[in-house]
Amino acid sequence: MSNSLATCSIIAKETLAILQNMLSFTSGVNRDWQDEFSGNQSRGYSPGATINIRKPPRYTYRAGRVAVPQATTETTIPLTLSQGGVDLSFLSFEQTLSLQQKERKLQAAVATVANEIDRQGLFMAYQNTANATNIASGAGGATPATSLASTQIFTDANRKLDEMAAPRDKQRTMIAGPALNASLVSGLSGLFNSQDKLSKQYGTGLVVDALGLNFAMDQNVATHTNGAATATNAAMSGQSGSSITVTATAGGTLTKGTVIGFPGVFAVNPQSRQSTGVQMLFVVTADVLVGATSIPISPAMVTSGPFQNCTPSTTSAAYTIYGAASTAYQQNLVYHRDAYTLACVPLWAPAGGKGVIDSSTMSDDGLSVRVIQFYDGVNDNAIFRFDVLFGWAATYPELGNRIFLA
Repeated sequence: MSNSLATCSIIAKETLAILQNMLSFTSGVNRDWQDEFSGNQSRGYSPGATINIRKPPRYTYRAGRVAVPQATTETTIPLTLSQGGVDLSFLSFEQTLSLQQKERKLQAAVATVANEIDRQGLFMAYQNTANATNIASGAGGATPATSLASTQIFTDANRKLDEMAAPRDKQRTMIAGPALNASLVSGLSGLFNSQDKLSKQYGTGLVVDALGLNFAMDQNVATHTNGAATATNAAMSGQSGSSITVTATAGGTLTKGTVIGFPGVFAVNPQSRQSTGVQMLFVVTADVLVGATSIPISPAMVTSGPFQNCTPSTTSAAYTIYGAASTAYQQNLVYHRDAYTLACVPLWAPAGGKGVIDSSTMSDDGLSVRVIQFYDGVNDNAIFRFDVLFGWAATYPELGNRIFLA
């Protein structure tokens, strides 16, 4: 029987299936925003390289009979697309091979694309997420060495998401780096579990879904290094917004991505706006050099109104830098699906002719891949280019949590 030759449409379909299976972090995030691009394109309108994801408005409760009309404020989060991919060449005789015989090359090529999509997403998530566990002022990041410590990794992260009103709808995910995964497999092995779960964990060497979290291991988990900065004083009376005034910073750089807290500032439940009694955490959004008198933070500190996220404070004391100075921490993540968004948009596929032999774009479940084949007559090579057009955004980063591991 002769081989069934691999056309671009067949290769694109196979490539998309491989990509879906290789993604770890991406598999647990919101991928519904592809339609904002492709849907508008079908109507003759393209929003360009950036869209603004609109978040729902919030309102405050009115007590009593008299109406108090409230203005509607809608906030948006920008999501910017970028293009990338990988390119392969096949000699003429290789073009006679079936898809199955080409699959090894496809697997390796798609792994490169999947790796980069996940890497960019994990880096974006860590730099935009303020919630953190397994960390303390000037210390933390300990490797869980017992069953109790391993269980607490899960329960502390779930508690953070609960305090931020993340739904318990089976759409919470933990992404662990190799080090945390290895520790959790060992630490959880002594707990009571069904034989099926223990068998899977033993057979794969990976933690199985447990304690309300879907689980995946990803080598692309980012690493954050705290700078040498030491905490100075912050007089909090009247302060709010995305930049907080402090006494001139000292000791060294306060690095972007560092988690900090301010005196007397506590997180609130996003619906009741009542204090949780837990210090509100913020992430530094740009490097702060020695001598600076303000720290840029995210989320913005909002102390009243429908978007209130923390309590006001009149305390004047040292702010808190989480983790030890000049120390690197792996940034494992627990998050709800809606915390982060990936838009992967179908690319235009040129028609055959004028150098293009064949082209195809395949889309499914919020992912899209374009394959184009063209010919290099000098070297007698058929060249395939695989392209993706995608972008990341932290739409609800308060529904995420970083697990520090030194």
